[in-house]
Amino acid sequence: MDRRSFLKMQIGLAAFGTSLAGQAFAQAFPTQNITLVVPFTPGGSTDILARLLGQRLGESLGKSVVIENRPGAGGSVASTAVARAAPDGHTLIMGHIGTLGVNPSLYSNLQYDPIKSFSHLSMLAKVHNILVVHPSIPVKNVQEFIAYAKANAGKLNYASGGNGSAAHIATAAFMVATGVELTHVPYRGTAPAVTDLLSGNIQVMMTGAPAVLPHARAGTLRAIGISSDTRLASANDIPTIAEQGVPNFEASQWYGIVAPAKTPDAIVQRLNAEIRKAMTDPEIVAALAREGAEAWVTSPEEFRAHIEKEIPRWAEVVRLAKIRMD
Repeated sequence: MDRRSFLKMQIGLAAFGTSLAGQAFAQAFPTQNITLVVPFTPGGSTDILARLLGQRLGESLGKSVVIENRPGAGGSVASTAVARAAPDGHTLIMGHIGTLGVNPSLYSNLQYDPIKSFSHLSMLAKVHNILVVHPSIPVKNVQEFIAYAKANAGKLNYASGGNGSAAHIATAAFMVATGVELTHVPYRGTAPAVTDLLSGNIQVMMTGAPAVLPHARAGTLRAIGISSDTRLASANDIPTIAEQGVPNFEASQWYGIVAPAKTPDAIVQRLNAEIRKAMTDPEIVAALAREGAEAWVTSPEEFRAHIEKEIPRWAEVVRLAKIRMD
């Protein structure tokens, strides 16, 4: 055997050994309970989805998945902390359109990079925003709302789960597209915002379907439009905003799970497989549909590519809406 052939054989054996070690490591994982961080307060779409998934992952992996709500700075506080955590697969975070797609344009001194700071595991779901109003507002569709808002410029308040939240950015995109003027009232989470909307202290909100669809179905809020490009099968009576005269409007939220960068590939692939199994379970798919959400599972590479496309898209919205967090 010549030297070149010998070296090739040695490299092949080393790669094979590494592969076996990685597979063994993945099979042993997890060795302790997993912490799934939610970068927002309880009660919002991110929290609802995390708890739904966490239970299934715990059952499948044989360890508890502990949901930890850690709000602050549009999800940046938690995202920074997880980016700095040990890359062993035991600390994960619910990634989100805001933390991974919008925050780079909102914060000039962001302490994490949506691409470089994480190992991307999988997309989870797409959650469409619903534009809802308090029943005291005399409108039944988007065009009536636009006319009413323009006649009462600056007098209508809209709620969000916080400055820089997905609801804030989605409503800003709506204002840019329609020319209406609404006053932003940020809350410390979606749940208290919806509570004030239900009481009539706030008139308008555009947020994830899971948080407001039950109230719309109960008649305590009025749903006048949905941010998706097509109607939801589970809420087919709510027309899209685009079909109501706001061309090409689409501002849906998306969610996925990320781990600290340099998490071993074997762990990434193991978690991707477990997430895929959970999110394609008919019971989970049906539960998401009832909440107005759609399962959306991808490979780690597809998730990363999606984030790379979303960052410049929302940078333009932030620029036009003149939003800045610092």
